[in-house]
Order: sequence, then C-alpha cells, then structure tokens
Amino acid sequence: MQNDHDIAYAALISRDHRFDGQIFVGVSTTGIYCRPVCPARKPRKEHCTFFPSAAAAESAGFRPCLRCRPEEAPGNAPVDRVARLASVAAHTIEEGGPFDLTISRLAEKLGVSSRHLRRAFTRMFGVSPVRYAQTQRLLLARQLLAGSDLSVLDVAMTAGFGSVRRLNELFRSRYGSTPSSIRRLSGTRRPDTLVFELGFRPPYAWDAILGFLGNRAMKGVEHADRDAYRRSVLFSGKGKYHSGWLLVERSGERNTLRLTLSESLAPVVSVVLARIRHLFDLECHPEAVGQALGPLASRVPGIRVPGVFDGFEMAVRAVLGQQISVAGARTLAGRLIESFGEPVSTPYPGISRTFPRAERIAALNPGDLAGSGIFGLRVRAILALAENFSRGTIALSPVPDPEGEIRLLRSLPGIGEWTAQYIAMRAMAWTDAFPHTDYGIMKALNERSPRRVLEIAEQWRPWRAYAAMALWESLSEKK
Repeated sequence: MQNDHDIAYAALISRDHRFDGQIFVGVSTTGIYCRPVCPARKPRKEHCTFFPSAAAAESAGFRPCLRCRPEEAPGNAPVDRVARLASVAAHTIEEGGPFDLTISRLAEKLGVSSRHLRRAFTRMFGVSPVRYAQTQRLLLARQLLAGSDLSVLDVAMTAGFGSVRRLNELFRSRYGSTPSSIRRLSGTRRPDTLVFELGFRPPYAWDAILGFLGNRAMKGVEHADRDAYRRSVLFSGKGKYHSGWLLVERSGERNTLRLTLSESLAPVVSVVLARIRHLFDLECHPEAVGQALGPLASRVPGIRVPGVFDGFEMAVRAVLGQQISVAGARTLAGRLIESFGEPVSTPYPGISRTFPRAERIAALNPGDLAGSGIFGLRVRAILALAENFSRGTIALSPVPDPEGEIRLLRSLPGIGEWTAQYIAMRAMAWTDAFPHTDYGIMKALNERSPRRVLEIAEQWRPWRAYAAMALWESLSEKK
C-alpha cells in the first residue's frame, strides 16, 4: 500500500496535472518549492517535502519556483463541510480581505468560532489563515511585478503591504531576492494593462463554457465568442468605485487562461482575480467529476460549471429568465442595463455600460422596472434581492452553508426552487446544487416527474451541478 509521500512523488515524476494546486513540493537541495507539473528536472525522492498549499511551503522556508510559478496554480474545489468552510475562508482572503480582516472578524462573517475556523483552515491548507493571507499578498505582488508596468510602490500598496520597505523585507526574507529582480526576469509587459496567467486542470471544455456565457451575455456589459470573453467591471473598493474592462483568453497550449485587465482596476485586482477563477471554475477537479458522472461526462470532457463575476448581477439575470427563453431574458436584461447601468470606457464597441448596482436597484419602485418591460413577481423578486443583498442578509457568493442560503433565497417573493438552485449552482459555487424542475433537464432525461429526476440525480452526488451542465449541453448537441 503506497503512503501519501509515495503517491505525491509519483505525481511529481509523472507531472500529473490532477494534483496541480493540491500539492506543492519543497526541494531541500535548492530551497525552492514547485507545482507537480513543473517542467524542471525532477529531484530525488529523499530531497522532497510535500505541502497542501503554497503558504505551507513558504512557511517551511521554501521560495517559489520561477519556472512553474506557483501563483498560477488552480485551487481546490471543496466537497465536505469542513473543506467547504476552509475554501470559502480562502476565497474571502483571496478577494483582498479586506487586508486588515482579523481571524475573529472572518470567523464572525462565516458564522463559526475562531477556533473552529483555524482548525478547519489548518487541516486543509497546512497553515493559519493569517499566514495564508500573507503568502497570497506576496504571490499577488509577484503577479503584478511580472504582468504590469505598475511602480514597485503601487505594487506594494495594491498587494496590501502599505510600504515598499515592508514588501522588500518580505521578499528578502521569503525569497532571497527583491521585487526589482522579479521584474527584470518577467520580460515584455503590455502598457496600461495588467496581465495574469491562471491555471486549470485539463481537460477544460473551453468551447462549452464560452458558448454558455455567450448565449447569456448581457448587451452592453459582456460579450463572448469562440475565442474570448470580454466584459465591463464596476467595483467599490477603498472608499470609491473603480470601473474598467477585462478580457479572458486561452493561453495557447498551456493549461492556463490569460486575463488582461485595464490598469484602472489595479486597486481591486485581488477581487477581479478571485472572481475570474470563480467564473471560469478553475478549481474544478475534472477527473473526480468524470468518475461521478460516468458516461454523462464523456460527452463533454472537462465540463465546467460557469460561476459568476457578480452574484447580484447573475441573480437578477436568473429572475429575468424565469419561464421565458434565454433570448427573452437577455432582452430584458439589456433594457435594465440601458436604463440603470452606468457608462464605462472600454476598447470594445459593444461593451459600454456596467450592470446596475444593487443599491441603485433597491432604491427604485415597481413602476421604474415596469418601464423596462419587467412586471409582476419578477419586479418583487428583483427588488427583494437588491434590498437583501445591499443589507447583507443574503450573500450571493460562496458560503459555508449553501443549503441555509438556499432556504433564505426561497423565502423571498418570486424566488422558487429552480431559481434558488440555479443561483446556488453558479453564484455559490455549490457543486451539488441541482435545478431538478428545469424543463431542459427533464427533457434531456426524458422524464416528466421532478421527483423522478431527483432520484436519477442521486448517482451524481456531490457533483450534480456538473450533471446539470452536461445535460444542458447534450440538448445543444441535438440541435
């Protein structure tokens, strides 16, 4: 029977992409830690120490490899409750925190005790949340140094260090180098933009995810074609609003997506990075999904569940799509954006506005929405979503207890089982969400009974959201 060290070393020797982001290897002879997919010459077994996260490797005194770039590694998709809690905490940290977020405040935000959060986090990542956050800031600084023309001062402030001196101190103590040396090694950078490489585990159904996003793209805000996804961005951060644009493309033959941002988004770059990882489901383990779905997954190898860039935006879009066609919902969304969205400057002619902020929608009355062609329960649902999201009553993002959040959603007017499950599936990144009352899913299964659909779906737990995507994709294949 192989022990964990043997399995990890075998993954390293074979450059097994399934373990990318799940393990990191520290090499005692070099003091460097790598991803298992690193192209460098493989070390001897006795020189290797394996860690569950980059933060754990750095905590043990190793510095990141310049060839495989650990900051590009995909994350871990949570399955059990403890892993889910740790993963949601990590997601909050990766979004930028805020940088002064304490363990007690983070635990309160997630509805658990500080002790339980520390225990769950350390079990999954091998370090405390504080140490993890510091490593994430360092890795973000490395990405900014390599992918932008921001000054070292701006990099330090954007990554949350407060001063160049503090950034230099940590680079010397952790990496034995300086920020300037990282920049010299990075090569050519695009002017006025930030560029990042974000890793995934292959296979990756790029065409399927772009097709899904493209069919639901909202006029003026986003556009997806066979090659890329583009959208406008509006975030509040550090006391003011930041607007701009982004572009996501495949990175040739590498197992990464290339993200390009307007430089105007530098102050909120950590939020953008976390949300793009969520939107394109870069934490997915396609082998685990494939094993659970069996023949269903083989139709679309590397199927992903498209997440969201903005939870409120997606929830409103879901309400608009109730009992009408995808095209009809897109038309209603376009009217809403034209009436209440804000103008934004982008290099793309079709992208000129941002989606309306929740606070602005919450301040409207039903007649205002009726002017955009939205009536009845949809109006009540959208206003309830906006009011509750603005107050923080609902999250519309990954949460430790998705089932509890689904119950909260169902308590709102106009939010039924289909809408709640669909929001959980995409906004909450809940892998086991399953809109069993969906007409398309019933059609794909040739079943008329939602109860029978649920019974069939039991075999796909805890990856039923991926089963839903595969079933929808099977319908498009028949057209």
